[in-house]
Amino acid sequence: MKSSSFLSTLRQRALHRYTVLALLVVLLTAAGYWGWHKFYAKKDPREIYQVAEVQRGDIQDLVTATGTVQPLEYVDVGAQVSGQLKKLHIEVGSVVKEGDLLAEIDPTVFRATVDARRAGLRNQQATMKERESALVLANLQYTRQKNLMAADATTAEALQTAEASLRAAKAQIDALQAQIEQTQSTLRADEANLNYAKIYAPMAGTVVSLTARQGQTLNANQNAPTILRIADLSTMTVQTQVSEAEVGKLSKGMEVYFTTLGSQGRRWYGALRKIEPTPTVTNNVVLYNALFDVPNKNQALMPNMTTQVFFIAATAKDVLLVPTAAVTIARGSGGAGGKRERGETAGKSTNEKSADASTTKNAASKAEAKDKPADTQATAQTAGKSADPSGDQSFTNMTQEERRASFEKMSPEEREAMRERRRAMREAAGKSGDSALAQSDKSTGDEKSKAGSTKSAAADKVDPLAATSNIGSPPTSSVSTSGFAEQSTTRTPRSGTVKVIDQDGKIEQRKVELGVTNRVQMQVVSGLVEGDTVIIGMKLPPSSKRTQAATGQQGGMPPGMGGAGAGSARGR
Repeated sequence: MKSSSFLSTLRQRALHRYTVLALLVVLLTAAGYWGWHKFYAKKDPREIYQVAEVQRGDIQDLVTATGTVQPLEYVDVGAQVSGQLKKLHIEVGSVVKEGDLLAEIDPTVFRATVDARRAGLRNQQATMKERESALVLANLQYTRQKNLMAADATTAEALQTAEASLRAAKAQIDALQAQIEQTQSTLRADEANLNYAKIYAPMAGTVVSLTARQGQTLNANQNAPTILRIADLSTMTVQTQVSEAEVGKLSKGMEVYFTTLGSQGRRWYGALRKIEPTPTVTNNVVLYNALFDVPNKNQALMPNMTTQVFFIAATAKDVLLVPTAAVTIARGSGGAGGKRERGETAGKSTNEKSADASTTKNAASKAEAKDKPADTQATAQTAGKSADPSGDQSFTNMTQEERRASFEKMSPEEREAMRERRRAMREAAGKSGDSALAQSDKSTGDEKSKAGSTKSAAADKVDPLAATSNIGSPPTSSVSTSGFAEQSTTRTPRSGTVKVIDQDGKIEQRKVELGVTNRVQMQVVSGLVEGDTVIIGMKLPPSSKRTQAATGQQGGMPPGMGGAGAGSARGR
């Protein structure tokens, strides 16, 4: 009995020992698998990066502005005489023809003035007949005295008196004739005032406003009071205000369209007619007026409508498109002379100078870099860009101080998540990328080892804000004239780089030629094919997603990640 219990105890102990050993083996296996997956397994870049496919589509580079709709031809109808507005024959919205009676002012005073002036004129005309008779009599007396003097039958004094009477009669007639002419002129003015009491339409159109009421007294002594406005609504003018940063992209005759709040997506098209050279300055904001005309056959456009205007600076149809955030613009890609992109300053910063120096060294080390395997170079480039915090996709509109301040505002969990992501990227890149990054950061070693790391570090040492601040901005025109004369819309080709994930999951950096750009997409002229997968930026950690959801932010790259975000696009 005792031997049976002893054997049972031994079996239980052995079973317990085997169970513990099995658990230890399982735990060691799991730990080994986790360690291998953590430190040695190659991760799919699509799990780390936000990606997009190259697609075909249409793109337009637009300059946006707001404006108002006004009639191309209109006239303000006013009163030329003072008096009470006795009758209005129209109302707002009435369609009138040229010469139609619009309103009447009380003519009582003007009619009485005309009657009095006519009576005075008749009186002067009657007096003229009397003076003409007196002139005839004076002429006869003078003739008789002259004949008598010839016969020595009268005195010289009588002859002189007759002659003076004749001259006086002629002078009186001349003076009276002048008075009659003056009275006639005054009468014409009074008759004109009487006619002004009736107001007629100076042009055909629609009454769009009425500022006076029937029975209102109008005072035209100091200025002409406006009664109504007539406008021709068959052709409308859109008056827009364009900022000084965007007005250089406009040219006379360029295509433009606009929408209104109630148009439900309907577009009206036209051509830019004029850019007024005198700006409007409000709160230190300089705006220029741009005008274009559109037909209004069905009267769908009304005066003072608010419009959203889109000037088409460039357009391309059925072309390859990539997201703006996926492209890094090369420095000095504007042409052979190294033209700067729109928005760059005249002087270079310290980071830009160091980037130029790094680029020069990169050119000197191309021969040795070619001897390295392609996979090693691509991995080193990926590691170099991922290890540099400034190479990540965000904060393109911030200075270094603002980035640092934003990073300090992050919670410890968000900072740790960001470090983990960059650490995972370095581990995925492999030892070659780590060694190249270490050599680049320390700036030590011989020229050969430095040349191997310069290719991947040169692009990362360029300030991402400077490198991507122009993404989304259209290239400068190759031909430009002074003032607001017509400009050429031919764009100077620009070059940039994108990161492409191939079918094997490897990251490759390619040079591309860019065409039309806007704040969202870019046209790729060469360097990519339809269906290629490009890297947009880093994926957000779960903690950052929750933070953005709480603050109401819309997607994007996490703080501290450089790249071409919405802030790099030209904007309105």
